[in-house]
Amino acid sequence: MHLAVTAGHAGHGKSALVRALTARDPAGPGSAGAGPPAGGRIGFIDVPGGERSVPAVIAGAATVPAVLFAVAADEGWTAQSAEHLAALDALGVRHGVLAVTRSDLADPRLVLRQARERLAGTALGGVEAVAVSAVTGAGLDELAAALDRLAARLPVPDPDAPVRLWADHADSDGGLTVVTGTLGGGTVRPGDELVLLPSGGRARVEAVESGGGPRARPFAPSARARGFARVTLSLRGGAPGPAVTAAVAPGRWTLTACVDVRTRFGEASGRLARQMILHLGSAAVPVRLRPLGPDTARLTLNARLALHVGDTGLLRDPARRTVAGVSVLDVRPPPLVRRGDAAARARELASWPDRPGGAVILARHGVLRRSELEPMGCAPPPDAVVPDDGWLADPGHWASLRERLGEEVARHATERPRAPGVPLETVRLRLGLPSRRLAAALVRPPLRLEGGRVHGPAAPARSAMPPGIAAAVERLRAELSRAPFDAPAAERLAELGLTGGALAAAERAGAVLRLGDGVVLLPGADREALRILSALPQPFTPGQAGDALATSRRVAVALLRHLDHLGFTERRRS
Repeated sequence: MHLAVTAGHAGHGKSALVRALTARDPAGPGSAGAGPPAGGRIGFIDVPGGERSVPAVIAGAATVPAVLFAVAADEGWTAQSAEHLAALDALGVRHGVLAVTRSDLADPRLVLRQARERLAGTALGGVEAVAVSAVTGAGLDELAAALDRLAARLPVPDPDAPVRLWADHADSDGGLTVVTGTLGGGTVRPGDELVLLPSGGRARVEAVESGGGPRARPFAPSARARGFARVTLSLRGGAPGPAVTAAVAPGRWTLTACVDVRTRFGEASGRLARQMILHLGSAAVPVRLRPLGPDTARLTLNARLALHVGDTGLLRDPARRTVAGVSVLDVRPPPLVRRGDAAARARELASWPDRPGGAVILARHGVLRRSELEPMGCAPPPDAVVPDDGWLADPGHWASLRERLGEEVARHATERPRAPGVPLETVRLRLGLPSRRLAAALVRPPLRLEGGRVHGPAAPARSAMPPGIAAAVERLRAELSRAPFDAPAAERLAELGLTGGALAAAERAGAVLRLGDGVVLLPGADREALRILSALPQPFTPGQAGDALATSRRVAVALLRHLDHLGFTERRRS
């Protein structure tokens, strides 16, 4: 069954109309009757009159798709009628029926024409209009038929949609939290787990009742409830008591207190008050507004809401009695900390639709976990790159990252020719990636990943050494085979014939590892030293390193400086 909210001036016969249509008395603020008696398919959320009427109309209209707008034939259009219509229009409500009530007290034709003129310039322009009297019953059949035709045009809620029950009544009962509200979509059953806002605590559904008003029949126990429906849930756990604004399916919504929105207002967003009330669903949250562009703004909420991009709500300034519709563009907006950030953000948002899809959101973030994108209300775009299980990347951003990785590897090779590739952690930090696995996924030929480091294209074959130098290297290799870290002194290197140009040629050929302080070892000695030193209790001193490597302090310090330069060790100063 569909639901419609009532709207119109207090005392214009909304509740009497609901009573006449449903043969039931409304149970109070926020109550809902059944459909019209003759097989009707629309129930009603009947809102209170008086000063609270505007927030109540907003809360009702934000959770259901249609309105029954009442104007009395004997009083006509009023300031409160106009205020209700402005709120409905700002919310974008476009489905409804206009009822000119109390037609037994005055000729309804003048008011009917007047009300149609007021509605003509809004989203409700063109809705069916019926003159009716709840006292005599005149026009009730025509109104019921109009409501049935309205029901046939309304969107059908998705029973598999993520659950978000906006709460308009909550209390405690025997250790349970009892929440009543409007379920706009999805299905809720006993045993389901829900997140309660604003606390964020989790609760288990013990019982489901659906039907009438808060804790009042015709609510009845049910195996499940599907939107649209008025629902009461008995919940165990979470935050007990009345401080509940919504109950939502875990992991299916983004819980946020900061959003970027597009405003629908007669003037630029900069003319709106900086402190306003955001009405979204049945929640009414004070917000701080920061204008970005002519029709975009950032809202900082004083409490978290469960939101999707594309959600619509309303900003209201009770003091000035102004309202502005908003559509949520980003539920995880970037920080605005540097000069020019706000202007750049405004330019970016100007190109976004009111309901951004997964491609837009993924392009903004570049890389996102799938588990982050879907709670924003977005499906993964079909062309998304899947670099690793659970991750999604925008194709353009991923291509840019690959290009930057190649540049980083080339720069590293130029600046540190003796360092074997760029560590994955360095790649992650320089490219702003959230995971080393993503950094590894970027590596494609001619780049290669070896030992946790990204290397450039394989170097050409080393040049052959002259026979005399090759013989000198072989003598050095024989001496170091038994003690790989016992670097020969300068005198011994001279005896071996490895000085000056000969030593430089051997180094260019990759036949020796030349460190500072005249230390010469064989290639791979640094990696073997790292393996041995990794087994020591951390941290360790150069003396302890020398003992572990069975070498002098001079060689140990040279090796430690070399490993520190490569990023494998960290020097701690006492």
